[in-house]
Amino acid sequence: MGAERLTELFGQNPSGLLSVFYTAGFPQLDDTVQIGRQLGAAGADLIEIGIPFSDPIADGPVIQDSNKVALSNGMTVPKLLDQVRELRNTVSIPVILMGYLNPVLQYGFDRFCKDASDAGVDGLILPDLPLDEYESQYRETVDRYKLALIFLVSPTTAEERIRRIDGLTTGFIYAVAANSTTGARQAFSEEQVQYFQRLKNMKLKHPFLIGFGISDHPSFTTACQYGAGAIVGSAFIGMLKNSGDKLQGIEEFVKSLKPA
Repeated sequence: MGAERLTELFGQNPSGLLSVFYTAGFPQLDDTVQIGRQLGAAGADLIEIGIPFSDPIADGPVIQDSNKVALSNGMTVPKLLDQVRELRNTVSIPVILMGYLNPVLQYGFDRFCKDASDAGVDGLILPDLPLDEYESQYRETVDRYKLALIFLVSPTTAEERIRRIDGLTTGFIYAVAANSTTGARQAFSEEQVQYFQRLKNMKLKHPFLIGFGISDHPSFTTACQYGAGAIVGSAFIGMLKNSGDKLQGIEEFVKSLKPA
């Protein structure tokens, strides 16, 4: 399926989508599959699994800490791909891998894309992959293995660059809500809402999901007024860290953001 699974999802559900991010191998090494299954059962529309990295500079303290824990637990790229393969046996919603370029290049870009596709991955988010390098060196490989490549835009991204990203992205565009590291916040500012409206007014070819700062039903609802939905990460990882019962906590968390 690959990118087709994302195209089908957005075609059937043009708004109100919830994507949940969590770090592979956190809190425990073998939690990746169980968390993904529970997210699918609870009503999440997409799953984003983070590839742990030793220097996640774009992430806030919550996700940075989850990376350290996952690596100390023994998480590796091959282990993650094995977990995705197992997850795909019971989960039909799109699965996206998000991470920094370094571990992917160490694994081998072509090999990574092939193995990810074989495992059932639908798309990749590699925030530090430059557009020019993607277009000249990596696009053919990503397309060959039928993966979506999702790029990020931010409040300071120029319209010309947004249009270019819209032309290169497959699947959807990740609209970063703030020019800062990841993390749950209180409410969106007027400037952020204006940015969401600006993206909506551009009538892009691809849908966009809003991430960074989504932590509750009001912030999720606001994001859905402008984009196709929202991405939540830090708030979910914080719940996993602090919840005594992960499985019950996951269902309650998803339903608190996106009531049935």
